[in-house]
Amino acid sequence: MFSSRRTLAVAVSLLACTLAAPLSVLAQKSIYIDYPQKKGKTQGLEWTALPSWITLDMELRQRTEGQTAFSQALNADRDYQLSRVRGGLEVRPSSWLTAYAQFHDTHALGLPLHTVSSNMRDTFDLRQGYLDLHHGPVHLLAGRQELKFGGERLVGISDWTNNSRTFDGFDLRIGNRNRVDVFTASVVTVAPTSLDKHGAGLTFHGIDASIVSIPKVHIEPYLFIKAIRKVTSAENIAGSELAWTPGVDIEGKLPAGFCYNLNAALQRGSYSNDGIRSGQAYGKLFYSATKLPWKPRLGAEVDYATGNNHALAGRWSTFDQLYPSNHNAFGLTDIFGYQNIRQERLNLDLLPTKDLSILVQGSFLEMATTRDSVYTSSGSALIKVPTAGFTSDHLGEEFDASAKYVWHNYVVANIGVGHFFADSPAMVNAKKYDNTLAYFSLVYRYRVDKRGEEAN
Repeated sequence: MFSSRRTLAVAVSLLACTLAAPLSVLAQKSIYIDYPQKKGKTQGLEWTALPSWITLDMELRQRTEGQTAFSQALNADRDYQLSRVRGGLEVRPSSWLTAYAQFHDTHALGLPLHTVSSNMRDTFDLRQGYLDLHHGPVHLLAGRQELKFGGERLVGISDWTNNSRTFDGFDLRIGNRNRVDVFTASVVTVAPTSLDKHGAGLTFHGIDASIVSIPKVHIEPYLFIKAIRKVTSAENIAGSELAWTPGVDIEGKLPAGFCYNLNAALQRGSYSNDGIRSGQAYGKLFYSATKLPWKPRLGAEVDYATGNNHALAGRWSTFDQLYPSNHNAFGLTDIFGYQNIRQERLNLDLLPTKDLSILVQGSFLEMATTRDSVYTSSGSALIKVPTAGFTSDHLGEEFDASAKYVWHNYVVANIGVGHFFADSPAMVNAKKYDNTLAYFSLVYRYRVDKRGEEAN
C-alpha cells in the first residue's frame, strides 16, 4: 500500500514538472513560499465628517471546511463554518503618537462544542491594543500586538486559524528598509467566553534584524529567548526553562530563473534539570518561467526538526517550534508540527491571470527519530512514542491543490483540497486514519477615513 501510494504521489509530481518545462528566465515572488500571504487590497471608503486623525478598519472572513476524518478519527466526518469579524480604530493625536485598538469575534458553527479548539472560537474580545511612539525610523510599540518575522516558521500570527495569535509586550523597531526589532512579550492565551490574557510576566524575548542592502539577497539573523518560570522535566523534576534559539533566514535570487530560501537555527539552554540540544533547518529552491503561459514556478523543499532520541540522560533534543504559523508547512491538512519531523516536498505555482494563482503540492513525511513522539501543529503529542520506539520513521504522504482569486481588487476567494495518506505503521497502530480536507473562503477588508484612501 505504501509503495503504490508513494509511486502515485511521485507520478503526479513528475507530471507537474513535465507541464512546467521548459523552465527559464527570471524568478518570480511566490504567493505560497511558506505561508499563504494576504492578497487583495483594503478598500478605502470616504467619510468626510470623520476627523483626519482617525481611521476605522474592518475585516470579514467566512470559511467553510469539510474533513473526512476530523482529528484523524474513524467515522468523524465534519462540515463546519469558521466565521471571523475584526474591527479596528486608529487614532493619531500627534506627530509622534499612534494608538490602535482592534476587536475580533470568531465562531466555529456546526462543530460540537467539545471538538472546538482554542484557535477556532473567541467571543468579542480585544485582539490588539497598543501605543506606537515614533520619531523618524524609530518606533516603540507597547501593548497587545502582532509579532511576525521572516516566513513565520518560528514566530508568527498563524493568520489561517480563526483567532490568530497576538502578544502582550514591547517591540522596539529601528530602521526602514534595513530594520532591527528588539522585543519582550508574552503570548496571549485565548479564553473563548471571557477576556483573553497572557501568562505571568514577560516570557518571550528576542532580536530580529532584516538586512536588504546586499543585492538580490535578504538576510535575517535572529535570536529568540523563551523563559518559563515553572516547568516539569521528563524525570518529573520541577524547575524553570531558559531556551536560546539563534538562527538565520536567507532569501535570494540566482541567475537563470532560480531563487532560494534557507533557514537554520540551534536551540540551547535548560529545561528544569535537562539540557536542551536541538535544532531545525529547511531549504527551498525554486525555478521560474515567467515568459511561459501561466508563469509556472517549480520548487523543491526539505524540512528537518530534531526529536529526542534519549541517547543521553539529561538531554532534551526535541526542537521547540516556538510560536509558528504552521498552516501548509506540512500540507493543507495541518496535522503535524515542526518537531521531530522530516519532509521532502515538491511545489508547482501557476499564475493563469494576475488575479488567479494555483498551487499544487506533493510531500513525503517522516520522523526525525523513532524514539520520540509524533507532534501536532500546536506542539502537543499526536502519537506518544512506545517504550521500544516506533518500528518505522515513516508518517505518510500528502497531496494538495489550492487556488486564490482576487475579485475586483477587494474580495478574495480561497479554495483548496488536501489529502493525507495515513498508511504508516505509526499511524495505523495508533488508529489514525486518512483525512481529506476541503475548504472555501471569502475575505473582504475595508477602511474608513476622511479621504477614502485604499491600502494594500
